[in-house]
Amino acid sequence: MQLDQRLVDAAVGLLERRWPRTDHAVAAAAYLASGEVLTSVSLDNLNAAATLCAETGNICRAYTLGEAITASVCVSRNGNGVRVLAPCGICQERLALWGSDLQVAVADGSAECGWRARTLADLNPVYWATAFTGGNWPSTAEHR
Repeated sequence: MQLDQRLVDAAVGLLERRWPRTDHAVAAAAYLASGEVLTSVSLDNLNAAATLCAETGNICRAYTLGEAITASVCVSRNGNGVRVLAPCGICQERLALWGSDLQVAVADGSAECGWRARTLADLNPVYWATAFTGGNWPSTAEHR
């Protein structure tokens, strides 16, 4: 499935249901190859080292199901409203299990909706792991 507004809306919907009255909240949504939508939230903790990104729940669930993630979005709410966040470097590494063509949402102020879809290859044009695989992204066969 291609990243679309429906996926962004799923993440925003979870954010609003889970934290209806807080100023700061983060949620994520992902499409599986089957078309199913997964949603998850960030795990805040008093010890910042123990927190987990919002995408982590979706990544673990997809991997447990043996399903491929095809698109992922993360949204954040703060005093300035809700906005799309690009995946952090760690989440990009986790999502890379499903290949360079996996789509992620990134903020884009010039877009009417405020975001654009990009592939992991767009975000990582010189991906480190290609040094070990003849210049190509590593195989995803065992993760699909």
